[in-house]
Amino acid sequence: MSLTVIKELSNRYGADPDFVLAGGGNTSYKDEKLLYVKPSGVSLAKITESDFVKMDREIVRSCFELGGFATKAEREAKVKSLMAFAVVGEGMRPSVEAPLHEIMPFKYVVHTHPALVNGMTCGNDGAKICAELFPNALWVDYCDPGFTLAKVVFDECVKFKAANGFDPQVIFLQNHGVFVGADSADEIDALYTGIMEILKDFCAAKGVDTAPVEPGEIDMDCVMQLSPSLRGWLRPEADACKAVTVSASGAFNIPRGPLSPDHLVYAKAFGLISDAPDAAQIAEFRVQRNYPPRMVEVSGKAVFCVGKNRAAAATVLALALNGAQIEKIASAFGGVHYLNDAQREFIENWEVESYRAKVASGSNSSLTGMVAVVTGGAQGFGLGIAESLAAQGADIVIADMNADGAAAAAAKLGAGCRGFAVNVADENSVETLVQSIVKEYGGVDILISNAGVARAGSVKEFDLKTWEFVTNVNYNGFFLCTKHFARVMARQNQATGLWSDIIQVNSKSGLLGSKNNGAYAGSKFGGLGLVQSFALELVSDRIKVNAVCPGNFLDGPLWSDPEKGLFVQYLAAGKVPGAKTVADVRKHYESLVPMNRGCFPADVARAIVYAVEQQYETGQAIAVTGGQIMLN
Repeated sequence: MSLTVIKELSNRYGADPDFVLAGGGNTSYKDEKLLYVKPSGVSLAKITESDFVKMDREIVRSCFELGGFATKAEREAKVKSLMAFAVVGEGMRPSVEAPLHEIMPFKYVVHTHPALVNGMTCGNDGAKICAELFPNALWVDYCDPGFTLAKVVFDECVKFKAANGFDPQVIFLQNHGVFVGADSADEIDALYTGIMEILKDFCAAKGVDTAPVEPGEIDMDCVMQLSPSLRGWLRPEADACKAVTVSASGAFNIPRGPLSPDHLVYAKAFGLISDAPDAAQIAEFRVQRNYPPRMVEVSGKAVFCVGKNRAAAATVLALALNGAQIEKIASAFGGVHYLNDAQREFIENWEVESYRAKVASGSNSSLTGMVAVVTGGAQGFGLGIAESLAAQGADIVIADMNADGAAAAAAKLGAGCRGFAVNVADENSVETLVQSIVKEYGGVDILISNAGVARAGSVKEFDLKTWEFVTNVNYNGFFLCTKHFARVMARQNQATGLWSDIIQVNSKSGLLGSKNNGAYAGSKFGGLGLVQSFALELVSDRIKVNAVCPGNFLDGPLWSDPEKGLFVQYLAAGKVPGAKTVADVRKHYESLVPMNRGCFPADVARAIVYAVEQQYETGQAIAVTGGQIMLN
């Protein structure tokens, strides 16, 4: 029951951005023998009862009584080994702040980093004002996180109890949030509510606005020109084979210095502020700081935030806005107190925080950080392709006429995936799509031109309106997407030195004529002509253009839809002689394939990944037909 209570507290506070960002914060529950504490790298918002790490409380407590070490490093090494020994059974790595949870003698402890609290803890006069506002709380001056902090807090708690006759239920850590302890969830909530109300009233009396910072207008011309290049200029030198994700927002003032461990780990201490960032400025920043900036502010125009994928870039943006809010609130507490260079360098190089950031950002799969756009991706082949590429780490943009379907499909693929509405046959719609993607991701690595339609019928009876509809989507749509995406790819590739890929999902009907299917086959034959022509032109921009020609996806809606599917159309058009039912039509098409089955999305996805990874292939048509079409 008590684990259920701490799980519910964790989920509630962890899902509230007023209290927790970037999966930070930690919580715990104690019984007589065991401390149940949040593991490192697991977000409070999603933690389950089984995630909590069990630790032997007696062993954890022994860490505060250690002495006789020549150096701090020797003591920390011994404590680290004891903490590992304290873990009971199997489990993940416990939060490095687990000892602080043991220090507070309460059943439940909830540690968070509210911007309102950090406005005070990051204020130059924070300690003085804290003593006035919260006389029953403990303030601890900044010291390095981990076991050093735990020892300092332990000693301060002993002094506090000796002076006051009771243990502190609220501990404010300079530049590092607040710990709240109690024996019930209601009391935790009451303490937090009291803290937030007192701080709001104090800031209001000072005339300081505590609301989150809202970005201003965004200059999309600046974004379209700069984002694709930033993807190259800002990528880590140690990971030179991949571009980063660059998410743009409207203008605001990014933090001017290091505020807290979370800001340092995810957004770094400093960002680049420039009216016109370029490669030389980024290179100079790298030399001065020994890392590329994760925040770039173009005054009055936009802010660019950088991560290994969209989820990581979104975290940087959230922390940049949080930092701006903290700096605003800190004006009520004597101005901003930044961490000094020694404190900053400790956290930036601290193995524990590197581990936390690595776990939170996800695994490094073969396509991690790559941005793949799938047109017509809300269902059928497109959705299957998107699912396969997302499983390999790519951030997926599903672009489809069905806006709701695109959004729903993207929501199932992961935090880095988005859905957008597009009509590939409408140039304004395609251009708007490209701008939206550049704003969210900075550029595109893979365009999969999959959107297509099929209408069957005899050439003697086929009407021109339907013919033009098929041609506009299948042929003109590929041209329009290539035109606008290639412009962005060319700019980013010049900066990254990498290759981008445009892949048309064509058809076996682009390789062999199709009876009573001239509009579709003609658009696909034409598409291969475009593939070869675009490949010759765009190779100088480091863009490969290839086609994948699948066999029939007999299980997909294009074929199996009971009202508009090709089985129904072909039966009505008499395309299969002697067929009397939809089942007869399906059996006929299965019999044409030596492997005796239709094509699956996974078959096509493998061919697409091959085309992306193959650095010496452009202008090709890759047949994925189960042997039905064999190329000479």
